[in-house]
Amino acid sequence: MSLQRQKEFQRNPHLECLLSELNGLLVLSEDQVIGGFQQPNYPVVFLMGCARSGTTLALQWLASTGLFSYPSNLISRFYAAPYIGARIQQMLTDSRFDFANEFGLSVDTGSQAFSSNLGKTHGLLSPNEFWYFWRRFFPDGETQEFQASQLIDVDSDSLVAEIAALESVCDRPVTMKGMFLNWNIPFLAGLFDKALFVQIRRHPFYNMQSLLMARQRFYGSEEQWYSFKPPEFSELRNRPVAEQIAGQLYYTNRAIETGMAQLSPERCLTLDYEMLCQQPADSFNQLAAKLAAQDFVVSENYGGPEKFKAQGSVRLPETQTRELMDAYRDLSKESLTTV
Repeated sequence: MSLQRQKEFQRNPHLECLLSELNGLLVLSEDQVIGGFQQPNYPVVFLMGCARSGTTLALQWLASTGLFSYPSNLISRFYAAPYIGARIQQMLTDSRFDFANEFGLSVDTGSQAFSSNLGKTHGLLSPNEFWYFWRRFFPDGETQEFQASQLIDVDSDSLVAEIAALESVCDRPVTMKGMFLNWNIPFLAGLFDKALFVQIRRHPFYNMQSLLMARQRFYGSEEQWYSFKPPEFSELRNRPVAEQIAGQLYYTNRAIETGMAQLSPERCLTLDYEMLCQQPADSFNQLAAKLAAQDFVVSENYGGPEKFKAQGSVRLPETQTRELMDAYRDLSKESLTTV
């Protein structure tokens, strides 16, 4: 039996109704706008990875550079009209459009810039996962691997045009999470003339530990599956918790690697979460080199944080730690130790 989310993660039904109404009113205008867009001018940077691998930090990091457009918490409210949402955000927060400080709107982009709560960020301009946007285009199924017969019906032209329109607001490359398509990377890549797929990989034990703790926090139970389901879910659902989590990590990363292997090298980049935290400037230079290979030159030198604090300590009892590591070793055939 499925468990309800813990109170702090439950949806606000009043907000859901309001957003449904607003987006329903705006979608026709949005459709008219995106009719003038086709492909983005710049490479789109899609962040891929297993849940709890560090994709939220990576998105916050890229957003903080000021070099990218991205779906913010405000824009995410306009999931059926992101271009209109981005223009409203511009009117509210861009100093170029201020008039006598009428709004007096204070936007905090500092203290909360690199904090999050199971992927949820705090602040008007903080990056958002944008799952409602992706759900507009792809069917709602038990797992997130879509078959060719399902992809035929996807409104691909509108998906691409929406991202091109979002890019146009600030005239910067768009970066966003693409994990909804972890299992269909070649399909997504085929929609865009220019795109960079960045896989975030985390030390397997700490990724699994974080997945287990996310279950506890989100549902109040270790028994309930958390986040996206690989096609192997039907086999994993009745296995012990440790095997479920090891399988979720192993099969998700394997699918991402398989998908990216079908793309040309300039469209793929793998970043280790731990190295991103220790040497973000080096990770930035790797990303800039991949973008340059697609004719987008990042002229600014890296000016972000020198390092981040990696979440890399054992926080589980010894028995659970051993169960997770043994389950992952059995699947991956890799040696595995904590660090």
